[in-house]
Amino acid sequence: MFQEHWQPKVVGELNDSYVKLVKVQGEFVWHHHETEDELFLVLHGRLCIQFRDRDVWLEPGEFLIVPRGVEHRPVAAEEVHLLLLEPKTTVNTGTAGGERTAVLSWI
Repeated sequence: MFQEHWQPKVVGELNDSYVKLVKVQGEFVWHHHETEDELFLVLHGRLCIQFRDRDVWLEPGEFLIVPRGVEHRPVAAEEVHLLLLEPKTTVNTGTAGGERTAVLSWI
């Protein structure tokens, strides 16, 4: 379907949120979202969500909700497939911005 990493694809809408699919590998940028919570659901692979005070590991079928305002960084040693549930206003890099900021596209 798609190969690129860190480029979420919108696959549906639920109220004021998007349902997104994304493939990730390597380290993302440290960031937070001022007004949006984020849900990460691992479909394939093993994901680490780093926080400044701890790491949380997620296996396939497990999810984590990162509350708004909490700085975090997803890290994947090998390719991970995720489903994200986020408000439509969510920018993937949050307040960090930069070259990893994705332009949303539908599939």
